[in-house]
Amino acid sequence: MAEKALQLPFPSERDDWEHATRLLPGRAPAYSTDLGACYCDDAKRFMAAMKAETVDLVVTSPPYALEFQKEYGNKEKSEYVEWFLGFARHIHRVLKPTGSFVLNIGGSYNQGAPTRSLYHFKLLIALCERIGFHLAQECFWYNPAKLPAPAEWVNVRRFRIKDSIEYIWWLSVSPWPHADNRQVLAPYSDDMLRLIEKGYKAKKRPSGHNITHKFQTDKGGSIPSNLLARGNNESNSEYIRKSRASGMKVHPARFPAALPEFFIKFLTKPGDIVLDPFSGSNTTGAVAEQLSRRWIAVECDREYVANSMLRFNGHGG
Repeated sequence: MAEKALQLPFPSERDDWEHATRLLPGRAPAYSTDLGACYCDDAKRFMAAMKAETVDLVVTSPPYALEFQKEYGNKEKSEYVEWFLGFARHIHRVLKPTGSFVLNIGGSYNQGAPTRSLYHFKLLIALCERIGFHLAQECFWYNPAKLPAPAEWVNVRRFRIKDSIEYIWWLSVSPWPHADNRQVLAPYSDDMLRLIEKGYKAKKRPSGHNITHKFQTDKGGSIPSNLLARGNNESNSEYIRKSRASGMKVHPARFPAALPEFFIKFLTKPGDIVLDPFSGSNTTGAVAEQLSRRWIAVECDREYVANSMLRFNGHGG
């Protein structure tokens, strides 16, 4: 039986959002916009009701298997793979054949020892070998603002160095997902700008690579690497300010908007459908809205759902 929609003070211009209604007849969103809808529901149950092959991109950051429990809930490392595969089967089913699944997941230390868990690598292998995903590419989120942790091994005993990256597995239903790196070009370096201006003599490098005159052509920007440097200092964001002013519950683990922005631009086209089954404060939906993509957000915590509206009422960041 569908859960009753939250009574939220967010006037939608299209409460019967056409695409959400088509995908989920009879399921009322907690709130909606012209392009998207947010649902308060269990993601596994929700996706089980969705039609197959309807979503272009799933981008999400679920709770990690951390040593210390967070208020939004964490599964133990020993349980994590089987727990997450229950969601992954539905993600694979609802994605189009050209669709992608972008999973942000952090590493973790083993209990009582300065050694790293392998849970996220085991998950990656299970997603490919048991669910049928293809690993399109592994990416890394470098957060220069990340604090040293765990304190025991990094700050106190000085056994380890600061961990400043998290993993991003870019998975796909087929070996040929839709992708266009021209949509995410980075600014040229000063050296590249000089090369374009002055020209380059074609030659073979010691590595054996042939560098031709094509490298001096202005292509509009450089192809980005799979190391995504994105800070996560949003303690003073509009979303946080509005949350505090409203006395509402702030989600404690928000990833920066620049992460879903990169992959939405890279892996979808305007009008495509983006799904986040662990939407939290709904950063993904807000970014999709700004990029003219349709979106579906699912979050099981009613307070987080209510608070996530602040990202749309006035376009809070």
